[in-house]
Amino acid sequence: MSEARSNQGLPKAYDFAPVEQKWYREWVEKGLFKPIEDPSRPAFSMVIPPPNVTGVLHIGHALNNTLQDILARYKRMDGYATLWVPGTDHAGIATQNVVERMLAQEGLTRHDLGREKFIDRVWEWKKKSGGRIIEQLKRLGCSCDWSRERFTMDEGLSRAVREVFVRLFEEGLIYKGDYIINWCPRCHTALADIEVEHEEKEGKLWHIKYPVVDADANTTGSYIIVATTRPETMLGDTAVAVHPEDDRYKDLVGKEIELPLVNRKIPVIADDHVDPEFGTGAVKVTPAHDFNDFEMGLRHKLPSVNIFDENARINENGGPYKGLDRYEARSRIIEDLEANGLLEKVDEHLHAVGHCYRCKTVVEPRLSKQWFVKVKPLAEVALNAVKEGRTNIVPESWFRTYEEWMTNIRDWCISRQIWWGHRIPAWECENCGELIVKRDDPVSCPKCGSTSLKREQDVLDTWFSSALWPFSTLGWPDETEDLRRFYPTSVLITSFDILFFWVARMMMMGLHFMGDVPFKYVYLHALVRDKDGKKMSKSKGNVIDPLVIMEKYGTDAVRFTLAAFAAQGRDIKLSEERIEGYKHFINKIWNASRLILMNLDEKDQGGLVITQDIEELKDLKPNLPEKWILSRLMHTTENVRTALDAFDFDVAARALYSFFWHEFCDWYLEMAKPHLNSESEAERNRSIAVSLFVLDSSLRLLHPFIPFVTEELWHYLPGKSDSYIMTAPFPKVDSTVLDREAEDAIQILMSIIGGIRNSRAELGIHPGAQLSIKVLPHTEKIKNLIQDSSIYIKQLARVEKIEFLSADDERPKGSATIILDNVEIFISLSGLLDVEEELNKLSKQEKKLRNDLERSKKKLENPNFVNKAPEDVVAKEKEKVEQFLKRLEKIEHHKRTLEELCKKES
Repeated sequence: MSEARSNQGLPKAYDFAPVEQKWYREWVEKGLFKPIEDPSRPAFSMVIPPPNVTGVLHIGHALNNTLQDILARYKRMDGYATLWVPGTDHAGIATQNVVERMLAQEGLTRHDLGREKFIDRVWEWKKKSGGRIIEQLKRLGCSCDWSRERFTMDEGLSRAVREVFVRLFEEGLIYKGDYIINWCPRCHTALADIEVEHEEKEGKLWHIKYPVVDADANTTGSYIIVATTRPETMLGDTAVAVHPEDDRYKDLVGKEIELPLVNRKIPVIADDHVDPEFGTGAVKVTPAHDFNDFEMGLRHKLPSVNIFDENARINENGGPYKGLDRYEARSRIIEDLEANGLLEKVDEHLHAVGHCYRCKTVVEPRLSKQWFVKVKPLAEVALNAVKEGRTNIVPESWFRTYEEWMTNIRDWCISRQIWWGHRIPAWECENCGELIVKRDDPVSCPKCGSTSLKREQDVLDTWFSSALWPFSTLGWPDETEDLRRFYPTSVLITSFDILFFWVARMMMMGLHFMGDVPFKYVYLHALVRDKDGKKMSKSKGNVIDPLVIMEKYGTDAVRFTLAAFAAQGRDIKLSEERIEGYKHFINKIWNASRLILMNLDEKDQGGLVITQDIEELKDLKPNLPEKWILSRLMHTTENVRTALDAFDFDVAARALYSFFWHEFCDWYLEMAKPHLNSESEAERNRSIAVSLFVLDSSLRLLHPFIPFVTEELWHYLPGKSDSYIMTAPFPKVDSTVLDREAEDAIQILMSIIGGIRNSRAELGIHPGAQLSIKVLPHTEKIKNLIQDSSIYIKQLARVEKIEFLSADDERPKGSATIILDNVEIFISLSGLLDVEEELNKLSKQEKKLRNDLERSKKKLENPNFVNKAPEDVVAKEKEKVEQFLKRLEKIEHHKRTLEELCKKES
């Protein structure tokens, strides 16, 4: 434990780098991130969205984990046994790609090594380089229980994955079959629907003539024209479909047509799925290469013709186009159709094109034998759990999206044709063909006894293992103490874009295997964008790297900025300027603490009360500002608690910022200075006691947001050397301290002081000049307040003399007048201001500004400048115009004020 330092005094400047390293190391060494083993305490638990083992900390991670850490620290301080489970995801496709690229540099492929040696290489890479992001999360201050860190392919989670697979298979919810899937020709694996990213692309719509066969005369008659965005797939057509009620094609339904270039006869069918308004109203049906066509093929018992190999090249079913890449085949097919007079026309067409979420290659729907989960029965239960309020989605607006997804969900393809991942625990008997799925590796076929068993080559989708994360990380399938105590978890904080990838699947698996929801709340945060609201990307050069800015501004400043802008349902517009602004806030906290502690160190503290007990402070009979700041502290505490409980992180952050900077520093500490410097020991001690109490409470309120600076300052406070702020109690609201009368009174004083300050600035009176004022209070109560509080008006408004007027007194001439709701104030300008000279000065400034404004306007009216100058130069010129206009407005206001004074004097 660090020794007490309150009597040494704070260093003048806050150096965040050594502070952050020191305290994080000490927190971990002391085991402060572990949940307290006290069964009487309520439990609070979260699981971290496991970052990819290949990942590095980006700004989205920084936001997500900052918000989680705020909740974890808040709940820990509030008396909960708090568990935040950390870990990483094996990221099957991404990790395999990383290691394969490394092998390529050695001139090798994974096939050169073979499966076992390749897997060994991946584990070797994971041990050396994988999981860098964990150290970066620690750099962010994440208070995870690192002793419980998990990995989706560690021994315990692998056992859970196998148990789930086998159980679902035994229940008939997992099956293997031919089905249409999304295939990535680059990664050579199937992808789930939600692993495909769709982008709007400018493409073409080719209108192709399919000759109609006249069955009676056995001659070719008219054509049916089909519109398609992928003419190469026509090689796999097994029908043409029209809508049953489309009169244009009624006579053709049931007839045969000739598939161009392939010379294969295919039927015309009627199906309700066809949109008569799209294209010509007739669509080609390619069951092996289109999801909707696959379903149509099942309904009409059509054959499926697969025309692509795993590289998306035409296979033997493509006749003369065999061996061509899909895009080469497209070009050749279009040429051949034109040559045969079968291409009617080509239209420009905007359509959505699916890309692999990992490598961005255009995916190819492809009929393939894969493993699937029947998710509809699981999805129904998961949807009802949210409808019933067992799990709450925040913001609530995301429920409709969740509902739509769960209602229209299709079977989940869980097999991947890669090597890194959980290998599917299935074997095929080479003797009798029996399919065997077991928890333990079988040695013989249970049907025929043969020992010739072939292991399934595919691995499971990465999201299969992460779907079990809330319970597998707590020890399932064993009945562990962690599982009993911390499941269901309290809240999941994640990005909205993995609501389907991950959240929905955890809901389904948690309810099915645990009989309860995996979390009570799901908070979906928005994206972090640049200051102009644009998505960050390296190509645009607008990426903010959290590791870089933490080095530059300190972790606390970055965390507070992210929290302050994390409004529900709104993207965060982030800029370095905002982070720098909150670095000033961190320095403000430091300097305010230094001011209080300097007084503590330098004065004789005989009889000083240093307490967290509000009752002891009441016994000191606090004065008006002290009553006010204690009341405002209670309001702030209530606001912060309410906001955090509702996941309104931005509301909580703004409340803390406003209270500490504006109320505590700008007003209370300024009002406290006369008392801190008082010759009365009792008065001085009372002021220090209240200041320390508010500082102590403020640091505890701020700690979840800015853990490092608050922990450092905590150890300078008297009596804190044997404790840590992160285990100190989070402040509670004491309603007996709420004092509306004190708040109203201080509000009046602030209006008076603010009015005097504004008039001083508007009139150009020197900031150091002492003023004489006359006051006309509208009530006796206001008069008493001003008399009793004159010390604060004099101190904060630089007023030397205060005189009171009665309603019958003549209003002073040649004075600046301030009219408030319940008081009028007259500032004597005698000897302070030469009105004529000030007006001349303002006129000269106005003339120069108008000339500058005219020059800038002419530039912007010049088309050559606007069209040819760089964008940032034009933008800067526009900004100058705005600034000139604002300054002119201020000068005009100032002139009007002075002119009014001239009238009063005359």
